[in-house]
Amino acid sequence: METVAADAVATCAEDSKASEIGSPTARLAAFAAGLQFEDIPEPVLRRTEDLLVDWFGSAVAGHAARPVVSIARFALAMGPLAGPCEVIGSTATTSPLAAAMANAAASHVAEQDDVHNGSVFHPATVVFPPALAVAQAIGASGRDLLAACVAGYEVGIRVGEFLGRSHYRVFHTTGTAGTLAAAAAVGRLLGLDAARMLHAFGSAGTQSAGLWEFLRSGADSKQLHTAHAAGAGLTAAYLAHDGFTGAADILAGPQGMAAGMSRGDADPARLDDGLGTRWAIAETSFKYHASCRHTHPAADALLQAMQDHGLQPQQIAQVVTHVHQGAIDVLGPVTDPASVHQSKFSMGTVLALAAQFGHAGLAEFDAHYRSAATRALRDQVTMVLDPEVDGAYPRRWIGKVTVTTTDGRTLHGRIDEPKGDPGNTLSREELAAKAQRLAAYAGGVAPEAMQAAVDRLWQVADWPVTGRLLDPAPTPAAAAAVASVSAPAA
Repeated sequence: METVAADAVATCAEDSKASEIGSPTARLAAFAAGLQFEDIPEPVLRRTEDLLVDWFGSAVAGHAARPVVSIARFALAMGPLAGPCEVIGSTATTSPLAAAMANAAASHVAEQDDVHNGSVFHPATVVFPPALAVAQAIGASGRDLLAACVAGYEVGIRVGEFLGRSHYRVFHTTGTAGTLAAAAAVGRLLGLDAARMLHAFGSAGTQSAGLWEFLRSGADSKQLHTAHAAGAGLTAAYLAHDGFTGAADILAGPQGMAAGMSRGDADPARLDDGLGTRWAIAETSFKYHASCRHTHPAADALLQAMQDHGLQPQQIAQVVTHVHQGAIDVLGPVTDPASVHQSKFSMGTVLALAAQFGHAGLAEFDAHYRSAATRALRDQVTMVLDPEVDGAYPRRWIGKVTVTTTDGRTLHGRIDEPKGDPGNTLSREELAAKAQRLAAYAGGVAPEAMQAAVDRLWQVADWPVTGRLLDPAPTPAAAAAVASVSAPAA
């Protein structure tokens, strides 16, 4: 079987050698395959540990959410019901594929997972779940896990940048570029060489999916996007390891991803931009507010204006947010949110909560997203396209607001880096506190257990093997999910 697989890879590699060996896609695959722990600068490794801790908090926070329980129930039903991989927040263990799907869905519910500005891509939720699952399955070291995750970030971010702004108007980049990010991370753990990594990219890219239409009705699709991307990328890497071949230039080929998913602005030069010298993972931002990242610049600008002028929420008559086109494309369809999750994509709701409570957190959304005070202020918020903000996007996410007060004053707020951006980042103490808030929100994980897990994650480079991160008593929702798939069919 191994001989057949090797022959298949060699044949496809030979067929495409003349035209594709020097392509940006091929160079990106070679980078992901060849990346070693020792190649990664110390500050980048520390940043990766911080991102891992940040992701873990989101995974714990989302594990019992209804859409996640549904996806986990499905994944566990496909089986097996016992295996080497952890389903975070429950006592269930299963296969790498099922665990990756469940944990990827869980970490994209609270809207607190990280984001890379330039690619408009959430890397953590599609990189860490499949990488962790495979590392647990094969007993990989913590050093190998970190190197694999860096490879996943570097690939996914560059694919997102390559696809361009037009892609994001229709497609959820985390679901599309996320398949290649997951394939790179898992492929690195499986030891794929450059040729097989390129095949993994081909199989991952042909499965890329994720459309924004779900926002109009507040459907559950966003969690399916990340579950699918993590699972599809993992599948692609395992298939490539077995000799399965994929398109040689799935990204920039004449019938590849850019041809079908972008509108003329895809830039192949972004794929191998600064490989090994520019560490895109270090550009990734943490999320402070529990909402769509497009709302954060305006929320922070409003809070700045309120602080500078001693303004109270009841003194606000109108807020005009000066935004980039991407914010209008994603947030514009949400005018009267009917659920907590949909409200996180409502600019007015986010700003109303921030004005009332100083931030738009998980508890504030749950308790107040439909309150009379929130809706009254929400309806006074509008978005207008701003040339400066739009021109800087997506490399920089500037926040600008114009506030009209009830006594007729016109006030302005501006921030050049939202809280959580690399230049305005969260400290390890703030990340630990955020993780505890996320765990408390979900319930089922004691503060001591959460702190112990966070402390271990910051020592990931010292792990001889990757084991279970958390062993809590399952929450009622998680226990019900496991029980339902364990029960015999009627």
